[in-house]
Amino acid sequence: MSVNIKPLADRVLVKPAEAEETTKSGIIIPDSAKEKPQRGTILAVGNGKKDEPMTVKEGDTVLYGKYAGTEINIDGDDLLIMRESDIFAII
Repeated sequence: MSVNIKPLADRVLVKPAEAEETTKSGIIIPDSAKEKPQRGTILAVGNGKKDEPMTVKEGDTVLYGKYAGTEINIDGDDLLIMRESDIFAII
């Protein structure tokens, strides 16, 4: 997926992973009970701050906090824009 958005400073644009549809035992989870995903793929990366270069890059799969970032909708896709410091790990 390609986007025409360039985040500023230490911000990144993330495509959240799809929420789980079923449990490991096969039980179907209704929409109202699905948890927000806490991982996603980096779509765009800002230039970083003057004294702090960015450590993530486009295409990285990352873990982030449950309530991290701001939800935005671009061309029908739900995305998150967040600071790099809201990212816990690259997986």
